[in-house]
Amino acid sequence: MSSEQFSLRIPKGTKEKLEELAKATGRTKAFLAIEAIEKYLELESWQISAIQKGIKDIDNGKHVSIDDVKKEWGIE
Repeated sequence: MSSEQFSLRIPKGTKEKLEELAKATGRTKAFLAIEAIEKYLELESWQISAIQKGIKDIDNGKHVSIDDVKKEWGIE
């Protein structure tokens, strides 16, 4: 896997937490930061994709009424 260098400024408290976690887990700060960024991107990508699909469904007239949802969940 190829990689590229990327730098950023983070708050001092965040850096300290990262250092503490790295020490506690025996991992490098870089490993933990990369893992965190990858998990964040995966979650955000999924969420944005789901929202875009929902908007497309609504635009195409595909939806469920709130009354049907309430009935399904027994909330009436």
